Amino acid sequence: MEHVHDYLIIGAGMAADAAAKAIREVDATANVGIVGAEAPPPYQRPPLSKALWKGDKSVADIDLATAQSGATLHLGRRIESLDRVARIARDDHGDSYRYRRLLLATGATPRRLPFDGGERVIHFRTLDDYQALRRYAKPGAYIAVVGGGFIGSELAASLSSVGCKVTMLFPGPAIGAGRYPDGLTSYLDDYYRSHGVDVRSGIKVIGGSKTDGGVELELSDGEVLRVEAVVAGLGVTPDTVLAVQTGLTVDDGIVVDAHLRSSDADIWAAGDVANFHSPALGRRLRVEHEDAAVGMGRHAGRAMAGVEEAYTTLPFFYSDLFDLGYEAVGLLDTRLQVVEDWREPNREGVVYYLEAGRVRGVLLWNVWDQVDAARELIAQPGLFDAASLRGRLPRKA
Repeated sequence: MEHVHDYLIIGAGMAADAAAKAIREVDATANVGIVGAEAPPPYQRPPLSKALWKGDKSVADIDLATAQSGATLHLGRRIESLDRVARIARDDHGDSYRYRRLLLATGATPRRLPFDGGERVIHFRTLDDYQALRRYAKPGAYIAVVGGGFIGSELAASLSSVGCKVTMLFPGPAIGAGRYPDGLTSYLDDYYRSHGVDVRSGIKVIGGSKTDGGVELELSDGEVLRVEAVVAGLGVTPDTVLAVQTGLTVDDGIVVDAHLRSSDADIWAAGDVANFHSPALGRRLRVEHEDAAVGMGRHAGRAMAGVEEAYTTLPFFYSDLFDLGYEAVGLLDTRLQVVEDWREPNREGVVYYLEAGRVRGVLLWNVWDQVDAARELIAQPGLFDAASLRGRLPRKA
């Protein structure tokens, strides 16, 4: 079967939803098609590791109601080839899609453990992954969380909060190492242990196998760990297969211009897969967080429909770790100069990341409603130092 759309979106995540809605705002009669590999329609991704475990939301609550935009959803289908000269995409069911303008919102693919442990090993990314983990995450169940970054730390906290016995395994020296100051990472390790999580830093999973009713993990320290399920948060790789296949410029994601247009004038990219230039930071980057997906999706949709404005937003990201939480903007990289300004050490404060006298990142640790102020600070030329930054945020209303 052949489908014809004025605007075709490949990928059915948050960026696709935002783009479809933005296109219809500009072009009320637009014929928009969305093709996505997952069976569910677009949904909010952050609650999969946070709010759904707390009971703050149900699965029904995270649906983005994309169909109400008037877009036609082609779900459970993966685009396997793209001919940008003929402007035709073809899926794994044998259907083809003609388009006038195309958005690649293909997202990213989770990195995988070096063994096949069966259905009890979950590389966490999708709603299906959340539901699979929920089947095993019963009170008292022994779950291994592999990874000490954003997803791993969120899942360890969420699983512990529903009564699971959790062991957290990661190769770095501490939770969040390389992003948070050393004192804060040490505090987090102890904080997680005080909540019953077995934190094992400096450990790699080098092998494993499925067993009756569980998974056996081979660890780099020689131990064999037997658990009921394993959930991995090892980071992701941008899904650039189609872009590479069709000859678009790719460099850690699909390279886009200020309007989020790729090297093909009729193809845009947004979300996890897009490598864009940040004027505030003076460099190219790729951001794998909700604010970037939604903001870039909306911006790309408007650009596709003829409203071409430069994308200058510096996305923010956030996390919840037991009763701790934060929002952050820019680069969280401890290789930069780190300035800590604590109101209460490791419980409430602001951490600044400086490079050559300019603020490149701001971590708002249990400090809220300061994202715009942090963005403004990063946009300023400086020069800044520790003395001029302490007490600068939170800005009073």
